Amino acid sequence: MSRLRHHLQLLCLLLSMALPVAASAGDALRVLTWPGYADADVVKVFEQRTGSRVEVTLIDSDEALWQRISSRDAADFDVFAVNTAELQRYIESGLVVPIDSAAIPNRALQLPQFSDPDAVPGIMRDGKLFAVPYTYAEMGLIYDRKQISEAPDSITALWDPRYQGKVLVYNGGSHNFSLASQALGHPTPFQLREEDWPAAVDKLIALRRNVLSFYTQPDESAELFVSRGAALLFANYGSQQLKLLQVAGADVGYVIPREGALAWLDCWAVTRGVKNKTLAEAWINYLLEQGPGEVLTARHGLATTTSQPSHQEGSGRLVWLEPVENTERRIRLWERIVSGDRASRVLAP
Repeated sequence: MSRLRHHLQLLCLLLSMALPVAASAGDALRVLTWPGYADADVVKVFEQRTGSRVEVTLIDSDEALWQRISSRDAADFDVFAVNTAELQRYIESGLVVPIDSAAIPNRALQLPQFSDPDAVPGIMRDGKLFAVPYTYAEMGLIYDRKQISEAPDSITALWDPRYQGKVLVYNGGSHNFSLASQALGHPTPFQLREEDWPAAVDKLIALRRNVLSFYTQPDESAELFVSRGAALLFANYGSQQLKLLQVAGADVGYVIPREGALAWLDCWAVTRGVKNKTLAEAWINYLLEQGPGEVLTARHGLATTTSQPSHQEGSGRLVWLEPVENTERRIRLWERIVSGDRASRVLAP
């Protein structure tokens, strides 16, 4: 089946479920989200239902997301996608408002582990629902079978001198310090003690020296992997990157390292600056339907919270993201590491 025909079938599925939703016609919904979460055909159906206009802005890192929401006091967007760990600082800063659970009846379609708000750490605060789970993935290792004959079984493969200049890594300070913590055998990758920082910085400097390039977007990573002949990829977007590489014809394998894979659960949240909360909640409810979920899975290789994944690598070894000890410090030190600073300068006040 051609990709065009398949996409048309997905659009027909979306349209076939286009039941009316309550929202004010003519309003604009301002969405801040990640690649693959709000494709044009998915957006079009929602606009047709509601008579609204959807303005989608894409981001490529947790840092960029925080800057866009916090810099203007959440006034520029109505609804956004954020992982459960990052969500905590938005709640604590008062940048999000509670969601009316009755306005999201499609939560009943979700798997039990996602539909029960008490089963998902971080989405409830003071008895109020602040986010609705949407999609998730583990950050495994993708490797080129032609260059690596035996699947790597440890996160430390990213530092293996055999792959020097052939490693692709996500450009994100928070996640990369967690990677370094895993590689160093720390008890938790999310809470570095003061005495842990020097070793973590040294580890990331060594990673920088082993890396071919850093990426932010999933399609960017796939293009770099193929065009630059990379051997190993830290897959921050998980199965989404695996899908892109398979579509590109790359002969790749995918593994969960023995230390466990960092894993994120992205949710939809409503900003304090929301102009039409009813429309924002209708958007969240709509995306839990079969049509948008099928697009998310078939087109982008991402799991939904409404159906069991066809397969999930090493599901027993997932390390779900938690809030880190100091997000700002991780970002600041990572920027110094990427710029080429030595350890003494990286750790300088």
